[in-house]
Amino acid sequence: MDSSVAPAVTMDSKLSSPKKPSKGGWHAAIFVIFVEMAERFAFYGLAGNLITYLTNNLGQPVATAAKNVNTWVGVSAIFPLVGAFIADSYLGRFKTILASSFIYFLGMVLLSLSVSVIPEHSRKAVFFTALYILAIGEGGHKPCVQTFAADQFDENNPEEKAAKSSFFNWWYLGIVTGASVAIVVVIYLQDNVSWTAGFGVLAGSLAVALAIFLIGINKYRKQRPTGSPFTTMAQVFVAAVKKWRVSETHGGRGICYEDDRGGDHIQGQTRGSNLIRTKQFRFLDKAMIIDNKDAMSKTRDPWRLCSLNQVEEVKLVLRLIPIWLGCLMFCAVITQLHTFFTKQGSTMERSIGPNFQVPPAALQSLVGVTILIAVPVYDRILVPIARKFTGHPSGITMLHRIGFGLFVSILNMVVAGLVETERVKTASKHGLLDNPKAVVPMSVWWLLPQYVLMGIGDVFTIVGLQELFYDQMPEEWRSIGAAAYISIVGVGSFINTAIISAVQMITSRRGNVWLGNNLNRAHLNYFYWVLAGLSAVNLCVYMWIASGFVYKKVESEETSEEKELEIEGYWEGKV
Repeated sequence: MDSSVAPAVTMDSKLSSPKKPSKGGWHAAIFVIFVEMAERFAFYGLAGNLITYLTNNLGQPVATAAKNVNTWVGVSAIFPLVGAFIADSYLGRFKTILASSFIYFLGMVLLSLSVSVIPEHSRKAVFFTALYILAIGEGGHKPCVQTFAADQFDENNPEEKAAKSSFFNWWYLGIVTGASVAIVVVIYLQDNVSWTAGFGVLAGSLAVALAIFLIGINKYRKQRPTGSPFTTMAQVFVAAVKKWRVSETHGGRGICYEDDRGGDHIQGQTRGSNLIRTKQFRFLDKAMIIDNKDAMSKTRDPWRLCSLNQVEEVKLVLRLIPIWLGCLMFCAVITQLHTFFTKQGSTMERSIGPNFQVPPAALQSLVGVTILIAVPVYDRILVPIARKFTGHPSGITMLHRIGFGLFVSILNMVVAGLVETERVKTASKHGLLDNPKAVVPMSVWWLLPQYVLMGIGDVFTIVGLQELFYDQMPEEWRSIGAAAYISIVGVGSFINTAIISAVQMITSRRGNVWLGNNLNRAHLNYFYWVLAGLSAVNLCVYMWIASGFVYKKVESEETSEEKELEIEGYWEGKV
């Protein structure tokens, strides 16, 4: 086996020799988890209260500020596609994390300066420049950190594989802890001390994260960059197009089983590939058919003949695209957490005791608390119970887990709309409809159910997406897989921005804007119910998509005769 390209190869930080088996595992992953906790602390300490700064300090209208928050979150979630490409093709995950962490730290320092020493006339420009420098840092950090941590567990080691099965739950638990602490501590500093103090703490957390990451440098398993995965995908499509007239039964001599982990293997011989041939996207199978021209050639042209494994890896990626599309509406819903949920809370009674006011953005910590409770319950109680009934190692499949979270998001918007209806009724009852700055005599804890439902939805859908896009992606594509699931959040944010714009445009024509600056006169409840309706339609589409999804299957040992019969039956429609 060629160690330079084997999927499980690990490299020492100074030499190019394989690592000792003692490296990696939880002893290495724990450092990366702490790094991610610090980064999430910084991100949510900023994102959680950003709409407050934009409306109160920069004087932006509520709808404009919400769209700016969504745009920044969206760009921060789209850039990881670029970061993943750079990591997998050129730098490797370790170097990409290191570089992006430094960029992120510089962006946060600039952000701190923009709210303190920068002159007033330049403050807005510098503030937004710093925001998008942070987005660049997110682009390299997000897709690589989780994948790099998961890489510390060897799938060929039964003990490490067992530990890895719970990794994604505990990983999410860790980052939620960082986010929740930020929402409670940093937002309090921003609202009650100064924005400079709040952002300064975030910059300090990133400096600590960088130091922690470097402390574990000798414990990590590191992979070489494998080259651009997009090139291998393009080769499959080009080869399939070139052979669109060729069939396996007419003019084809066999199937190419050659891949980088073995030699040339023609039908009926031992194969180097480990993925089972599937019937989906059968037009791509032409890329691996050996015709007369291939047989006469002394070397394989990768743009004309691809291995079975290469073709099946492209199919894995294509299967995930509909799932990606089916989860966009879920992410459009969760963006309400940083925008309209916070504005709702700012109008309500928030007193605890005689002298303390709960910062409205701090309510986002309720999502984190819900997740902190729900993840252990799910992992230690619900999974073992479900496993007894389903026999599935994870209790329920990843797609079922995601689907249940989509259903919870519908309930979330329905409940949020009902609570908003009650809030407006209370404001009307006390004559506050035209006094948007007055406190509506209704406890902010009425918002508790929608925050709890948001957390439960995250436990199912977000964690399920993390696991699905790691597990079902080809090994060389796993940074891209992490970026792909993160990009769902980004595109979902853009979709929410588009929905806001459409709602504003349509309702303004009727003279009754739903999302005006005065929430007491606005119709935020109608907006929530629109999101609930769109989410219900989205769930139906997702269920249809999921019903036809085929999970990745690795081939077990088969005799050459069995393999040939399977291939013949495949083309005859018998398999």
